[in-house]
Amino acid sequence: MSLLSKKDLFSLEKYSEIRNEFRAKVMKHKKNRRLAFNDHAVLYFEDSLTMQYQVQEMLRIEKIFEAEGIQQELDVYNELVPDGTNWKATFMIEYTNVGERKKALSKLIGVEKSIWVQVEDSEKVYAIANEDMDRETEDKTSAVHFTRFELTKDMITNIKVGLPIIFGIDHDEYKTEIIVPPKVQRSLIVDLN
Repeated sequence: MSLLSKKDLFSLEKYSEIRNEFRAKVMKHKKNRRLAFNDHAVLYFEDSLTMQYQVQEMLRIEKIFEAEGIQQELDVYNELVPDGTNWKATFMIEYTNVGERKKALSKLIGVEKSIWVQVEDSEKVYAIANEDMDRETEDKTSAVHFTRFELTKDMITNIKVGLPIIFGIDHDEYKTEIIVPPKVQRSLIVDLN
């Protein structure tokens, strides 16, 4: 998957004209790039389209139109575009109730390092998390973590022939695993081309 460049972006004026249509396209695309462990722990797999949307929104919100500012946004968000040997995902701990969220975040310190992927019976590959900055304190973890799953050549081969993909979490306070649904698996295979 190729990184985004300025030529992939719309001008602020053009984006304003097509924003609703573009947003609808991205939201439809994202439906097959979401993996929920439960109601509160979700992986959102990123790719060039999801990151193009993020860049366009940042440029719009911040009213960035100068080349240097645009390039800075591209540099930040290109870090979340998979390169053909990995998956990159935003891991979110989602609670609408503030009290419940605080309690969960205090119990889940280190959870982002305990997320893993496995293809059929291969060894588990654990997430590399938060390469940009530390997102936890002694008292709590963050509700948002950026993860990267570096896949082996054998895993990639087996994924492309359709073997089951399993994601899981091995944290003392939260242990679970889930088989990736077919629509999500098809979407993730595209990231490996």
